[in-house]
Amino acid sequence: MHPFGPEATSAPHPIYARLREEAPAHEIPLAENFTAWLITRYDDARRALNDPRLSKNMAGNPIRSGGGWPDELRAAMDSHMLSNDPPEHTRLRRLVSSVFTARRIADLRPDVQRISDELLDGLAGRDEVDLIGEYAFPLPLQVICELLGVPMDDRDSFREWSNTIIAGALVQGDPLAAATAMNAYVRSLVERKRAEPDNALLSALVTAADEGDRLTENELTSLVFLLLIAGHETTVNLIGNGVFVLLNHPEQLARLRADRKLVSPAIEEFLRYESPVKTATFRLATEPVEFDGVTVPAGAVVMVSLLSANHDPQAFADPERFDPARSDNQHLAFGHGIHYCLGAPLARLEGEIAFNGLLDRFPKLRAAQPLDELIWRPGALLRGLDRLPVMLN
Repeated sequence: MHPFGPEATSAPHPIYARLREEAPAHEIPLAENFTAWLITRYDDARRALNDPRLSKNMAGNPIRSGGGWPDELRAAMDSHMLSNDPPEHTRLRRLVSSVFTARRIADLRPDVQRISDELLDGLAGRDEVDLIGEYAFPLPLQVICELLGVPMDDRDSFREWSNTIIAGALVQGDPLAAATAMNAYVRSLVERKRAEPDNALLSALVTAADEGDRLTENELTSLVFLLLIAGHETTVNLIGNGVFVLLNHPEQLARLRADRKLVSPAIEEFLRYESPVKTATFRLATEPVEFDGVTVPAGAVVMVSLLSANHDPQAFADPERFDPARSDNQHLAFGHGIHYCLGAPLARLEGEIAFNGLLDRFPKLRAAQPLDELIWRPGALLRGLDRLPVMLN
């Protein structure tokens, strides 16, 4: 009953239902010689996500320092706000928030719409396409690269790098080589923006690093890592998983076509029903913490299952039913507390434009193969399809 095993990759919800009932706080094996405590109930997850006794600073922990990764590479990847506790987290988040503003995101709407339209134009007239590879993947990648000011010629490298880094030891691949290549590229990009600043977010971060409360080079590089990976991969899965859900619920797909006011609440329901993020990133218990009568010992690694929490019947009425008009949908797909996803408004904007575009252009959209034969990507952190073949016309 391992929640990250092959059976759970394709059909996780029955396994999580059993864990919530029988072992809501449960120690599981991860990579060789490593274990973590998995939290599966909604109330426990919400509390754990904002519990200061569960530190996000994993520096020096064997689960993060293993694998022969050089210390300088670890520092380049883990110096961002998601890997820090207050007061460092507060400082970093304040700095990023000062330039990653609601106004900057709102100003991206025409660019997101243009990118979506161009991608959909490229699909017009074709019958069968892989919606992941030809729409869900390139749309948020182009948006986040445009936001950061990444040149067009460099954008194709990110999928392989980010997939390999995130999946880590749970799948085949060389995360060390991918992280090394991405680190070298990001540092060169930062230097280019320092020498020739533009209006993009990365130049604003570089400027902020050079004035007042200065970001270190590792902090700046690490923030770019975070934005490139978290800002892209999760939105790919939001779009892909959402289309998958609609194809599995044709009556709800017809409902959305008929009433576009449902698109925004439907996005929230996609996030709950088929969460793009399986589990929040590692936390470390700095002292014993109790969940449902079970004590997680000090020094233990803790993982919070967002996927399971979002299907907890104690928090959601009839959680296995997909309802695009669900009210009071307090899902945890973007986390909770001080580490709540800073990019949530951008993901929602991209989702809104992506789904409206598909509904506008392809009224006969349908699956090109049985949905239960689709392959879900393995891994502990993210939930997303490898491919999504669809018929457009």
